[in-house]
Amino acid sequence: MKAGFVGLGSMGAPMAINLVKAGFPVAGYDVRAEAATAFAAAGGRGAASAAEAARGADALVLMVVAIAQAETILFENGALEALAPDAGVILMATCPPQAVADLARRIEATGRAFVDAPVSGGVVGAREGTLTIMAAAPQATFDRFQPLLAAMGSRLRHVGESAGQGATVKTINQLLCGVHIAAAGEALALARTMGVDPAIVLDIMSGSAATSWMLKDRGPRMIRDNPDVTSAIDIFVKDLGIVLTAGEQAGAATPLARVAHGLFRKASAAGHGAEDDSQIVHVFPTLT
Repeated sequence: MKAGFVGLGSMGAPMAINLVKAGFPVAGYDVRAEAATAFAAAGGRGAASAAEAARGADALVLMVVAIAQAETILFENGALEALAPDAGVILMATCPPQAVADLARRIEATGRAFVDAPVSGGVVGAREGTLTIMAAAPQATFDRFQPLLAAMGSRLRHVGESAGQGATVKTINQLLCGVHIAAAGEALALARTMGVDPAIVLDIMSGSAATSWMLKDRGPRMIRDNPDVTSAIDIFVKDLGIVLTAGEQAGAATPLARVAHGLFRKASAAGHGAEDDSQIVHVFPTLT
């Protein structure tokens, strides 16, 4: 199966490299020319445009930031037309469920298949091939592209047959992640404000019923200065915005997500948007 891959960022690049390691011929493109060059050095083929990456491919993987980028790549930059007539488009970005369903209809109208397959697991999961992939597509389409998806993630789940269902599961994932990070930040900020060493609190809470995966993962970074960025504050500004929109469209209440979204927005407005999402901890002292 010949693949095109668009979006060679911090997650996309290792995902594309894992496809190469699994034996798939892959042409990769990114708006940053140096990313395509690095991908070529890792065994892939660098492409000068999205359309070139897609040309004649059986599958086009899109690991972009937003649905608007996917639409531009496919319909304005010629990537969809460049694909093989019976190819499939695999969207792996975090996007609004309704927008994903609408995109699928446009793609399928050309006779090509579509897989709604957002991921979770961050840069480490992308690098190690341990991503969780939440794939929605008709069973036959899922079966066809399963080997490609399995090369990028060890937890591959078929969550439904309709486009938008994968995006819905990822939306729920981001709701929980965002709220958990915000709660961990609030707890450790409270400890510091009340004169207790946050490191001691983190150690105790990480082994108690109060723990969470996010507390264990983000907590150590919350009490360090300038931690490496694995997922930025602005990612959760975007993703929790998707949660709120999805909730409104479904007529579902999302009050905790709304509060967490407001906190991430405040952190971004205070200049922390490009910092690691653990740095939401800094917003709490400003709220008093």
